[in-house]
Order: sequence, then structure tokens, then C-alpha cells
Amino acid sequence: MEIRLLVLRTSNTKLLADFYSLLGLKFEYHKHDNSPYHYSAIIESTIVEIYPLAKNQDKADKNLRLGFGIENFDQVMITLKTSQVDFSQEPTQTEFGFMTIIIDPDGRKIELYKNS
Repeated sequence: MEIRLLVLRTSNTKLLADFYSLLGLKFEYHKHDNSPYHYSAIIESTIVEIYPLAKNQDKADKNLRLGFGIENFDQVMITLKTSQVDFSQEPTQTEFGFMTIIIDPDGRKIELYKNS
């Protein structure tokens, strides 16, 4: 089994796409048939999409937690700190590997792991 699609919903799609671009994702802005315009990026076989909030949503779900393995971890840390991204946990060695936790513009905690 593998994850093929991950959809994040937000009130500000451009802001969220710009944020995740700091991690190295490369987004395209497009739409499919009747869907709204949205941002889409590919990580290996997984598509990550950023959509506007659904009609019944008044705010983004900040309880979703994501984790990404980062190839150029040290450079991404410099970029995140320069961009004044909020860190919930500074980079540190854990039982799961060297990692940090940042907070996206919607308040989601994002775990970033240093790939060896």
C-alpha cells in the first residue's frame, strides 16, 4: 500500500503553497473539470494538493499532522529560519531520527526528518 493523494484545505491557497514550497515542493496552479483552481505537487508517487476550504468549512483542520523526509535538511532549515517559520521543536536527535517540527500557516504541525 502507498499514499497516492494528500489534499490540504485552506482559506489562503497561495500562502500555503508558498509555505510548502520552502520545503522543496514544486507546485502547479490548475483545475480539473469542475474543481476549483488549486495547487498540485508530486512527491514520488504521491500527489499533494492544496485546495480552498470546502463549502461547509469555516477554517482549516489544524489537527492533521504531516511528516516529510528532507534530502537537503540543513539548507531547508536555513531557508525556514530566514523566512521566520514558527518552530514547535528545534532540530534534534530523537528515537525516530534527526528531526524538527514546524508549524504551517494554518497551524498544522509538520515533522521534518533529515534523510541520510
